[in-house]
Amino acid sequence: MRLAIGKDELRQRQNRFLQKLQEAGADCAVLFGVTDIFYLTGFHFHPTERPMCFVVDPSQTTRLFVPALEHEHAEEFACVDAVHSYPEYPGLKHPLEQLKEVLEQAGFSGKAAGYDADGYGSSMGYRGPRLSEITPAKEWKSVAGIVEEMRMVKSPAEIELIQESCRWGNLAHRLLQKYTKAGVGEIEITSRATTEATMAMIETLGPDYKPHGNPANAFYRGQVGPHSAFPHAVTQNMVLKKGDTLVSQAAADVWGYKSELERTMFVAEVSREQEKYFHLMCQAQEIAFAHIKPGKPFSSVDEAVTAFMQDNGIQHLTRHHTGHNIGLLGHEAPFFDLGDHTVMQPGMVVTVEPGLYVKGVGGFRHSDTVLITEDGMERLTYYPRDLDSLICS
Repeated sequence: MRLAIGKDELRQRQNRFLQKLQEAGADCAVLFGVTDIFYLTGFHFHPTERPMCFVVDPSQTTRLFVPALEHEHAEEFACVDAVHSYPEYPGLKHPLEQLKEVLEQAGFSGKAAGYDADGYGSSMGYRGPRLSEITPAKEWKSVAGIVEEMRMVKSPAEIELIQESCRWGNLAHRLLQKYTKAGVGEIEITSRATTEATMAMIETLGPDYKPHGNPANAFYRGQVGPHSAFPHAVTQNMVLKKGDTLVSQAAADVWGYKSELERTMFVAEVSREQEKYFHLMCQAQEIAFAHIKPGKPFSSVDEAVTAFMQDNGIQHLTRHHTGHNIGLLGHEAPFFDLGDHTVMQPGMVVTVEPGLYVKGVGGFRHSDTVLITEDGMERLTYYPRDLDSLICS
């Protein structure tokens, strides 16, 4: 059972990144993006006001620049050649002034350098100069998006981690449905299901399991009754009532890799109106599945779903595109959207989640995590999708 990405694969990723840098005309680079740093180095950290970055110098040495409180952490877990640190932010000497010295010593002077952002950014009070203002490179060019594009197609190891995520999301959802009853509050239900699923997960996988995110969890996030008609509702601490439409969610992070499982469920009984929209939503999802084919643009899937919605006079009940890539982030590019013409490739992992949102009745959305294969797709989530299986007693 795979529970992590090994150092050999991390080094392969770094080598691919180096090749892409050279293709972009850059001799070296500085990356501030948290997810991209984790993807390239395996170092999982919490970004704050203290700047951190990944550095590749002209000799192809890989480095991390971190605050002192992360130095030992980075040395133990990061797959890099060197770790540099500074005392604190803002400190008597600004961290980017100290980064300047690191880059000078690393040979950035007179080189064409790439960056994903012209300086560090944080919502936690950080202030500082632009990278291009204080560093010695001859020129700076954006290489933003290179690592994101690398992340689009998953390796066999990444797919295994996502499959493991799906297994534990499935258990969490099973428990969520088990405890869903009229007269019980959503927070009580979700807390019980999440706790039990998490305990089963850590007891089964043992000490080698590292979530780098959230262990098994399941929740409604406020999508209860009429509030389920808000696609991204927030928890309202509502008590479930007989006949409520529910939109559930379940997932589990495995070494940072995520899956997505969502179902439309009902408390005890279903009206004819609820049944009507449920079946239309299921048909839309089946149409999306049928149009997932490598070599075709992502937009073609959303086009097929949109045509179905228009033919059935329900286009006005949609609120979002059909789905998106998934991996280290819950939402990643590309997207099943009319405006995204990225070509589908084997190894991409995506969510398929066309939805209908009916005021006063509720939301209707299943989401499944799907692997694009050589000749079509494979559904990685396997929770029941039919109406009878999704009525909570």
